[in-house]
Amino acid sequence: MSDSVYKIIEVVGTSTTSWEDAAKNAVEMAARTLEDLRIAEVVRQDVTIEDGKVKLYRVRLNLSFKYHPEL
Repeated sequence: MSDSVYKIIEVVGTSTTSWEDAAKNAVEMAARTLEDLRIAEVVRQDVTIEDGKVKLYRVRLNLSFKYHPEL
């Protein structure tokens, strides 16, 4: 087994349904352009409120993915 290096970035996902959907949206969108996603860590959850009602769920995630240096 070889040693590996991972990079961590922060992304924010949103959903009008739930925090779970917001996290899923963020991971699936990031997976379109990042290779070898490994871990998603929820850093923060919050909501946007309008007229006393929750309008938008937001999740801030740290995503780690395997670093592939260009040779």
